[in-house]
Formats: sequence, C-alpha cells, structure tokens
Amino acid sequence: MRDFVHAREAALRDTTRRHFFGTCGVGLGSIALGSLLAKEAQAATGPDLTNPLAPRPPHFAPQAKRVIFLFMAGGPSQLELFDYKPKLQELHGQTIPPSYTENKRFAFITGDAKLLGTTRKFTRHGECGMELGESLPQLGTIADDVCLVRSMVTDVFNHGPAKLFMNTGSSRFGMPSMGAWLTYGIGSESRDLPGFVVLQSGPRGPRGGNPLWGSGFLPTTYQGVPLLPGPEPILNLSNPPGVDRQRQSAFFDTVGKLNSERLAAVGDPEIATRISAYEMAFRMQTSAPELIDLSDESQATLDAYGAETGKATFTNNCLLARRLIERGVRFVQLYHTDWDHHGNQDTHLGEPLDARCRETDGPSVALVKDLKARGLLDDTIVIWGGEFGRTPMSEIRDLAGRDHHVDGYSMWLAGGGIRGGQTIGATDELGYYAVEDPVHVHDLHATLLHLLGLDHLKLTYRFQGRDFRLTDVAGNVVEKMLA
Repeated sequence: MRDFVHAREAALRDTTRRHFFGTCGVGLGSIALGSLLAKEAQAATGPDLTNPLAPRPPHFAPQAKRVIFLFMAGGPSQLELFDYKPKLQELHGQTIPPSYTENKRFAFITGDAKLLGTTRKFTRHGECGMELGESLPQLGTIADDVCLVRSMVTDVFNHGPAKLFMNTGSSRFGMPSMGAWLTYGIGSESRDLPGFVVLQSGPRGPRGGNPLWGSGFLPTTYQGVPLLPGPEPILNLSNPPGVDRQRQSAFFDTVGKLNSERLAAVGDPEIATRISAYEMAFRMQTSAPELIDLSDESQATLDAYGAETGKATFTNNCLLARRLIERGVRFVQLYHTDWDHHGNQDTHLGEPLDARCRETDGPSVALVKDLKARGLLDDTIVIWGGEFGRTPMSEIRDLAGRDHHVDGYSMWLAGGGIRGGQTIGATDELGYYAVEDPVHVHDLHATLLHLLGLDHLKLTYRFQGRDFRLTDVAGNVVEKMLA
C-alpha cells in the first residue's frame, strides 16, 4: 500500500533473496533487480530503509502515542475480581445446565461440572460506582479513570495459542505481535532504546515465549527486546575484554559502510535492520544502564510503586515502564505469570490468587497515577488483562479452581483517549456468555490502533502473496471506549 512499504516491493524482495542470494553467489541479474527495487523503495512513502524505526505520520490524528500492556499471563478470574453474579452464588454447587456446555471444549472440565460461586466481596468505587472485588483494593481508587470491559471474547482456550491470539491476532506461530505492528506503522520516538520493550516477572516466562513479542514476517527491527534485571539489562551489550570505545567505534563505522553499500544495491530491509541494530546497540551501552538506575527517582515515587532496585519484580517493571515511555519507547509490555488458578495446591482461588493480586494491584495503580501526575496518561494507553478468563464452573480438584474460559471475561484500560469511569458490556446471569456489547480480541486490536491514529484495515503487509494485518479479516472499533 502507498502508506507503507509497497506489497509488490516486499514480495519481489523476498523472491530476489530466495532465487538470487543462495549458495550459488550473487548474479548480475540480482544486482540489477535489487538496484531497481531499492530506487522504488526510496520513492515509496514507507518506512525509511536507512532508519526503519524513525517516527512516521499515522493515518489520522491520534489520541495516544504509546502503549503499556500489563499482561497477566494465565487468565485472571473475572468472577473473583470484576464480574459479580448473584445468580451464580444462588446456584453454587449445582450442575450447570447442559445447554451451556453442549459442543463446547474446555481444557480440563467434563460435562458434570458444578457451578462455583465466589467467596470474595464486591463493593462499588468512584463516582461511576464501578463494582470490583475486594482482592483489588487499589484499583477502586482510580475507578473513574478506568474503562472496565466485562464482555471480552476470544477464540482459543489453551494458554500458548491464546497468548499468541491476544498478542498477534492469530493462534499460529509466525505472525507479528502488536508492538511490532505499531512500530512498523508509526516508528518510535526513542533514539537510544528499542521501540518495543518487554519486561517479565513471576516464577517463569509466559507460555509461548519469544513469538509473543516477535516480528513474524515483518523486518526483525520491529520485534520486542526483552529487558533483564541486573547490571547487564540486555545480553551481549558490553564490550568483550580488550575492546575499548575507540576500537569499537572504528569497527562499527567499517561494518556500517559495508552494510550501507549492500542496502543501496539490493534494498533488503533486513540489512537496514542490521545497520539499525549495530547503531542502537552502541547507543544502548550508555542508555540501558542509565534506564535501570533508579537513584534519580524520589523516595516518594519508589514507595508509591514499592520498587526495590535490582529486582525482577512487577513493581520495578511498572516503574521501568514509565521511564521507558518517557524516553520515547512506543510499546512496553509487562508479563506477570502464575494466574492459572485451576485448584491445585499452589494454583487455587484462595491465597495464590490473592498473592497475584497483591503483587500487581498496587504497582498497576501507582503507574496510572504517576502517568497522570506527569501529564503522560492523556496520550499513553494502559491495558490490564490476560489471554482469557475463567469458567463459572469448578474443576474436580483438591481446592477451588476454575478452567479456561473464552466466551466472556474482563480486562481494563485507562488513558490515551479511553473514556474512563465506565463499564462496557455484560455477561449472562451465570457469567458464561458475553450478552451485551461483546468485544472480540480483534475489536480490541482495531480500537487500540485507532487510538494511535492507525486504520486497522490499512495497516497491512504483503507476505507470500497475501496482505496481512493485525486484525486478520475482522475487527471493529469499539466506539464506546473512546473519550
């Protein structure tokens, strides 16, 4: 398309690499074709091949400039946290009507599952009267800034594919993630840090791993970069012994010239990625350590988040997320694991759920309040939620737990053109189906892109003969979310 790298150019570049740059060496035909493609690419109004992360204008005036996605990996239980159901309480222990489970697939539940009420108390918060569970006491203090969506719907009921679906719009490996699509579409405002950064906390990484923040078939410069705790936040960033700054600079200059000559000859975007990566790595040797050094934060700020220097905690990551977007990073994603509460000894709806809430409630709210106090919330979207929700039925295990649920669950958003102080959608009396204003994952993606000034129908990339987009062939902007 005209707004970005032209589909035909991308397809021809793929063909050129496949047929001419194999083990037989480089032919004259490939050089001629590559030169022609490079000239065409430079004439197109797409990403600058010499600086693929340079900021680019969106399709229309945006309400937001950046995103912080607080991803609760495992699937938080909306019935304990966000969606109180008196009828479910009344029918606790009874077998769910067969009409709910016929032709339905679950990860573990069988057909004779019993309905499970909640032990949590719900109260109303803010001028909007938002009803929230007692396990998230801090969230209630920002209720008037929050848009709570109680009618989320997804297509996939197992963790790995469902995480892929939420992050890439597809349950298949190899598709670009949200952060990759966004940086491909409008670039990044950061010169010294990646445009898309990933932070992790919890006992293990999220199921699905690197593809959740990968670039798929987009140039690899748009993939997410994991940031690690400790003195070396990005692996292999430090110079090896015996290599000083002067020798390193001379090496980069030489490699940069060789790569630039090759880029001019063939127009391959992966060469631009390589150039950009070398230059970014050189700059990050200074910027990355400075980023994770929290000594310039006030004690009041550290206390508000509960931050502890040098630890890979969700609290620290929330503060780092604010520091990243202050430095121009476009998309920051925080993964916090262990929300998969089936009913085993360490994964039930009692203390394990409360522990996850204690770990995330305060820092999430501190982040929103901090962004608001600094004037950053107006153009920063904050999202909180997981890949799916939990069933109204219990599993037959030692302790209270719920299975994976895709037909109606909850997420919340704030800032960046989101209209706060409202609850969108509703599930039925048992909390099973989204029956009012259902919001599919594709709809959420379309809405986020819209707030960032991008038309989800136009943000496309041609790969293997087809135009792809984040929302596949679906998705509608949820107008009720918009301020």
